[in-house]
Amino acid sequence: MLNPITKDAISAYRRLIVVALVVFGLDQLSKLWIVKKLPFGAYYAGDSITIIDNFFYLVHIGNKGAAWGILEGQGTLLALIAVAALFAVFYFRDVLELRRPSIQLIFGSIIGGVLGNLLDRIVRGHVVDFFDFHLPFHIPVLLENGRYPAFNIADSGIVIGVFAYLLMSYSKPSAASEKTN
Repeated sequence: MLNPITKDAISAYRRLIVVALVVFGLDQLSKLWIVKKLPFGAYYAGDSITIIDNFFYLVHIGNKGAAWGILEGQGTLLALIAVAALFAVFYFRDVLELRRPSIQLIFGSIIGGVLGNLLDRIVRGHVVDFFDFHLPFHIPVLLENGRYPAFNIADSGIVIGVFAYLLMSYSKPSAASEKTN
């Protein structure tokens, strides 16, 4: 059964809310800066900002899909998936143990990232990506030319949060081992 939202409940999720707002805010501020600084499609026009030559650039591209351009042009579907994911986190907050401080940090990062990219899809019709890495190696199919797909702070929040949650899940003792100890 879903617990009602009260002032105490909001206070209990304070860390999650703060982390989500920080990730969301940094994401949106960085995207606003890129939009003002570089013309759209700057990667393709050669107008990128070089941070480390032949390795790290700032670009301004729009991604109408998910990671690696998966589901290209399916912005509405991706927005609906994002909203569904946010509702699922809210609905399953007790099962996910969102009252634990470490879990709040993880899910705050994920939620802030999801909200940042969702806002882009709604307002711009695409997600603004700008971190562009060119790696000194290639991986067939995934990184044909060594260029890692451009990404943003929201993407970083989501990926870091998901990996942190997976690591935490694997390091957590199983119910069976807890009973024997």
